Amino acid sequence: MGSIQQSLIGSQMMNLKQLALASAVATLLAACASTKPAETPAAPVTQAPQTQAPVTAPATQSNAAMDPLNDPNSPLAKRSVYFAFDSSAVDGEGKTTVANHAEYLKGQADKKVIIQGNTDARGSREYNLALGQRRAESVKHAMEVLGVKESQLEAVSFGKEKPKATGHTDADYAENRRADIVYQGH
Repeated sequence: MGSIQQSLIGSQMMNLKQLALASAVATLLAACASTKPAETPAAPVTQAPQTQAPVTAPATQSNAAMDPLNDPNSPLAKRSVYFAFDSSAVDGEGKTTVANHAEYLKGQADKKVIIQGNTDARGSREYNLALGQRRAESVKHAMEVLGVKESQLEAVSFGKEKPKATGHTDADYAENRRADIVYQGH
């Protein structure tokens, strides 16, 4: 039993290291993407004044003031973490999604999220509620490791009761194996 626990702890440590690396890369990419080159002013126009309003100043001001939660181009627009069959391990693209939301939440102490664990339609109701809870807790724990306060996070399970896809194909099942990050008040 001791070697199994050591193996699990080692696996969790490796996952945490990978999650921290993904967070650092996501932060670096976000910082690089936000740098905008200076615009060169256009030559003055000698024609009669146009009735069309200028586009650059208002759009820039509204984009700067926009909450990234409401920006469809923000990394925070992705609010689902997907899981492999019968798994509650956050991996792959899910780590990036978790890291992006954790970084945002660390800077927004007043924001709270409910992490909703979901499963596909296969399995009993009891089994799926338990698996959905493990998925939600896994995302919650990953965010806590990245520095989000526990008071900002709540994990709940919907099991198979809240499907995104209603079909019975492998793609439908994959769409339903997820944990949704739901911001309270949004």
